[in-house]
Amino acid sequence: MPEASKMKKPDVKVVLLGDMNVGKTSLLHSITDTVDPLSVSSGREQFHGLGSMYCRGASAVILTYDVTNWQSLAELEERFLSLTDTAHHGCIYAVVGNKADLTDSKAQLSQDSDGVSEDQIQEEMTKPQVLSACPTPPASPASLSGMSLNKQVTREDAMAFYGRILRYKGLEEKGSLPAEKMCFETSAKTGYNVDTLFETLFDLVLPSILRNRNENLQSPTVDLEECRGAGSKRARSTCC
Repeated sequence: MPEASKMKKPDVKVVLLGDMNVGKTSLLHSITDTVDPLSVSSGREQFHGLGSMYCRGASAVILTYDVTNWQSLAELEERFLSLTDTAHHGCIYAVVGNKADLTDSKAQLSQDSDGVSEDQIQEEMTKPQVLSACPTPPASPASLSGMSLNKQVTREDAMAFYGRILRYKGLEEKGSLPAEKMCFETSAKTGYNVDTLFETLFDLVLPSILRNRNENLQSPTVDLEECRGAGSKRARSTCC
């Protein structure tokens, strides 16, 4: 057997689901160049009727919402959760609140910005303002705090939804991955928590994929042609 065949990477299908404008495509673009072993697809809203096809055989499903839009979380439960019925029976589910940079100062720092600590960010935010002699328009909330929108979905809301996913799937919470580990807040714009999300999923999915592959290799196979031949011989001997 060629060495390349022996070293073939396991097939891991990851699907992103979520309402329009929650940032699925941006999340996808932010990791496809760096997470080579994953096959990631993102179902678009206009193809919602084909969503079950996207999820067929998926090893992991990322249910994505916008942290500034409560309705985007509600849509996951009302419209998208049922599409996961065709996923792999051992599928892993992650609940991801994107656009965290709009509500969280930590998420506003790009992952490419080296040497800037969280303490430095806090220091910049608490510096006293120097008043100018010239009158200026009042500062907007975004310019004062770096947050442009109010956060409508809390982490606790996402964790509660994760619990409902488990119940929908008929899974016991005690025997399932904890909500604390499977609920994330990310920013596709700055890269905040994106690597952590996909690395966590990959670390969880890969062992089960390899285990299933080994079980398939070790299970005995049946040669149908050989069985047919043996059956014909038995039939002839019986007739004689």
